Amino acid sequence: MKIHEYQGKDILRQLGVPVPRGIAAFTVQEAVEAAQKLGGTVWVVKAQIHAGGRGKGGGVKLARSVEEVRQLAGQILGMQLITHQTGTEGQKVRRLLIEEGADIQKEYYLSVVTDRASQRVAMMASSEGGMDIEEVARTSPDKIITQLIDPALGLTLEQATAIVNSLGVPAASTAQAVDVLHKIYQVYQDTDATLVEINPLILEGNGRLKALDAKFDIDDNALYRHPDIVACRDLDEEDPAEVQASKFDLAYISLNGNIGCLVNGAGLAMATMDTIKLFGAEPANFLDVGGGATPEKVTEAFKIMLNNPSVKAILVNIFGGIMKCDTIAAGIITACKAVNLSVPLVVRMKGTNEDMGKQLLAQSGLPIISANTMAEAAEMVVATVQSMK
Repeated sequence: MKIHEYQGKDILRQLGVPVPRGIAAFTVQEAVEAAQKLGGTVWVVKAQIHAGGRGKGGGVKLARSVEEVRQLAGQILGMQLITHQTGTEGQKVRRLLIEEGADIQKEYYLSVVTDRASQRVAMMASSEGGMDIEEVARTSPDKIITQLIDPALGLTLEQATAIVNSLGVPAASTAQAVDVLHKIYQVYQDTDATLVEINPLILEGNGRLKALDAKFDIDDNALYRHPDIVACRDLDEEDPAEVQASKFDLAYISLNGNIGCLVNGAGLAMATMDTIKLFGAEPANFLDVGGGATPEKVTEAFKIMLNNPSVKAILVNIFGGIMKCDTIAAGIITACKAVNLSVPLVVRMKGTNEDMGKQLLAQSGLPIISANTMAEAAEMVVATVQSMK
């Protein structure tokens, strides 16, 4: 789960990480009132969407008067903000952060991320903050510092000091920088995050550090421990199909292909998508119905897939272990009748009660194409879609 910058900064502030003063705004008038409440002579008007690159896309602007805050808020609110992370369709801006100006002397990059390769937490930092870290990694990998953190020890003083020294933080600011690194690591731990990214972490003219941006990814599996973070969820920023799927405990992710996939088990779902690609087509989604699929869940899964106009056929690939094949077959039949299925459907089932499941499908009177192997199923569904062209 992602949260907005202003929500992330609230978390940072609560745990002692210095951030600029700022107020969220949902209307132009609220933006004006926020600037007046903050006071000063310079404000930053920042679009709040779940994507990076907002500044380059025109979603972050500097205002030097309250009237300019009004004008910029009117321009940014409601705009379709396009960044390198939103795709060509962009994301509609519905929220703003009005923030006090900052005396930026130097920008650093800092993140704490779950590193699956090392099975450790990695703290990454760079003296090239404020830029696309991917570009820095590509062109100047030597400017990225990484410390792998032993979860039993946490971020040690030696590691934090080594990072700060490598960044070239001025000696007068070193102690605060080490403290900030420890606090950001603690934020990562306390929120069950998979990513906490500060880009940039700035050094101001007074020698103090501040987190000028905040990006959080929270582990969905840990959200039951964080009702306060769940309350920050912005459904407008999420794929409506994925939101609908979550209501039925379906693991669904939209993709760009035209073959809908319904599978039980994440590993089998990944293998199914790979097999579709092997035979020359593209999956339209990842969809794992899990081990406790009911006819109602299967029906909802079909509805979600068919709401995608790109879907030209559906492949169901089931391994009957905990989830018995006859139960899935009953669900498929119910779903097909409920949605008045109008696209080709290929089904492959193996495992517990396989014969019973196949018999139910055969006796249903529905135009279901049966396959014995995953490769055969993928080949059939791909050939079916290609024959429509």
